[in-house]
Amino acid sequence: MSCSVHAQLPTGRPVNVTVNGIAIARDEIVREMQHHPAGKPIAAWQQAARALVIRELLMQEARRLNIAPQPLTEDGRRETDEEAIMRGLIDREVTVPQADDATCRRYYERHQAQFRSPDIYEAAHILFAALPADKEAYARALADAEGVLAALVERPESFATLAGAYSGCSSAAQGGNLGQITTGQTTPEFEKALVALSPGDMCAEPVATRYGFHIIRLDHKHDGKLLPFELVAGRIADYLNESVRRRADAQYIARLISAATIEGIDLAGADAHRVH
Repeated sequence: MSCSVHAQLPTGRPVNVTVNGIAIARDEIVREMQHHPAGKPIAAWQQAARALVIRELLMQEARRLNIAPQPLTEDGRRETDEEAIMRGLIDREVTVPQADDATCRRYYERHQAQFRSPDIYEAAHILFAALPADKEAYARALADAEGVLAALVERPESFATLAGAYSGCSSAAQGGNLGQITTGQTTPEFEKALVALSPGDMCAEPVATRYGFHIIRLDHKHDGKLLPFELVAGRIADYLNESVRRRADAQYIARLISAATIEGIDLAGADAHRVH
């Protein structure tokens, strides 16, 4: 493959990008940039140019092999002839083995954490609301939280009463009861403190979050359960097949690139899957 970059920016002098002698118009690259958001225009331009080079390579190979378009329709959208031709080429030229039951079971055994239902926590809290940016209010909220926490250590049965009197959360009306919550439903700081508790325990010190300070009590924990293989086998097979397909497609495109003469763009690091 022969590659040379003739310019750095699409706004500079015209960039000559060719694939086996076929030029890709600068205006076409600019239009393609909308599909490749990037922090800098040059990065978007390079990604767009690479995608169009790969598309041109596929179309040239499809024409050589006389691949005819057979568009598919999915979710009401019909493939363009160009999309159908590229898909037809890949389907014909790239052979991908399908994951069998034994392969799926091995993946299941090695990644069981992915197939557990989430742990469920039944918890209550008292929120002393204050924004960290308001240093005076934040310090006052911490002092209030520490005072109430000390009272709760002496009389833990007064949690609901004190939540109703002090909490800045709507759960105050339910004595601070948050109901059932799972991973990802609270702030990271709250969650870290919650999962460290044993059922019946209360945090040893107020927990700081962006909302203020919390006194947290864990009432019950329901451990997640491993989902049966039969329930997730289809999902595993789809994932493994897609992973193999992506690698095989990338290897096929890499072979086309190595056999081509490409001018005006460096394909190092090109994403072979970003072809529109």
